[in-house]
Amino acid sequence: MPRNIRYTLLSLRDLLVSIGPFALLTIALLGLAYWWMDPNPPKRVVLATGPAQSAYDEFGKRYADALRRYGITVELLPTEGSSDNLELLRTGKADLGFVQGGSADIGYDDEESIVSLGSLFVEPLWLFYREDAAQRLNQTPTVATLPDLRNWRVNVGTAGSGVPRLFGTLLDVNRVDRQQLQLSELAQTPATVAFLEGQLDAVVFASAPESLMVQMLLQSPGIRLMDFAQSEAYSRRFGYLTPVVMPQGVVELSKNIPERDMRLVASTTSLLASAKTHPAILQLFAQTATSLHGGASWFNRAREYPSLEHSEVPLSPEAVRAIKNGPPFLQRYLPFWLANLIERMWLAMGLIIALALPLSRIIPPLYTFRIRSRVFRWYAELRDIEQRHETAAADGVSEQQLLDELADMESKVEKVVMPLAFTDELYALRNNIALVRKKLQRRG
Repeated sequence: MPRNIRYTLLSLRDLLVSIGPFALLTIALLGLAYWWMDPNPPKRVVLATGPAQSAYDEFGKRYADALRRYGITVELLPTEGSSDNLELLRTGKADLGFVQGGSADIGYDDEESIVSLGSLFVEPLWLFYREDAAQRLNQTPTVATLPDLRNWRVNVGTAGSGVPRLFGTLLDVNRVDRQQLQLSELAQTPATVAFLEGQLDAVVFASAPESLMVQMLLQSPGIRLMDFAQSEAYSRRFGYLTPVVMPQGVVELSKNIPERDMRLVASTTSLLASAKTHPAILQLFAQTATSLHGGASWFNRAREYPSLEHSEVPLSPEAVRAIKNGPPFLQRYLPFWLANLIERMWLAMGLIIALALPLSRIIPPLYTFRIRSRVFRWYAELRDIEQRHETAAADGVSEQQLLDELADMESKVEKVVMPLAFTDELYALRNNIALVRKKLQRRG
């Protein structure tokens, strides 16, 4: 190997050995920060949705499709509705879930364990009734108020959906005793079948207009939708309710369905998540919510949702940033995993670099010391030979013995390899060895 290359490699080796401890320390600190901050999200999350063919079920499929391109599998967990979803979040069996405002009992404990990703859409309370039932029971084809439902057979949905609780609250404020109605709690599909066959007089849903059941009943002959003329009053009594209007003809313009504006009372559905859910997952769901729910619908204009209002639990900071500002800057230009890693690790990396920079100043002196130590360690032996020469007679040491030791040291020094920048140290040592030899020979 040519000497120049050998010297260069030697210098690089010494430099790497000098840097090694600081590099290992930096890597260890980065590893510790990575473990503590856990920047990468899990590859699988559980989303509690709702009954089959419901709006929750449909939106759950859309979220799963959207997050699949980020490499995240969204497992959809069918439930009876809001109350079930909230309980699954409390017990940790679901990471996220759709919950309708006012349909579940949210307490103080939930404010610490559950966060909101914002309100996604409004869910009107749909009260469909049969014209023939209204004519038979009330002698009029229409139903004006909830007290008109006395003695009716009404299905209010399963307990897990939260609709029985919401509808029961409305009955209470109308001073209608529930015993005056024949209430049933069938699931949506069997209830709709029984309703169309005349076994029920009315059904109550709380669902987005995307629900297939709602779409079908709105266009079924002989089925009417109750107009909540007191919707504004309901919203003043209950903060989680809001009055909405379904415009004339919005369902089917060619058939003018509905024939007039329909006033409804609605609650907002929020996407809730366990406070333990990874922040990156919350950010992705909030970004997806903006694209899925940001368009115009029957009850809102474009970009009104998702909204940060009407939240019954604290809002997630990740959701607030995503809804207000859109995707972070880095995610617009880098793959999600890399952008997310930088965004969640930049502070830790900055602190580690700030700590490493002052320590790095030790590296040049350490490197210099390591190189010079190859020379300096021989000076101790050289001085020992010189001192022993002064007391050679008293100690019984011959001059020739000291010269032999000096020759042996000189042969070893000749094999020492130094980077070119430090060869003056090596030549100085060899000159000093020669000076000591002359001193020994002169006195000998």
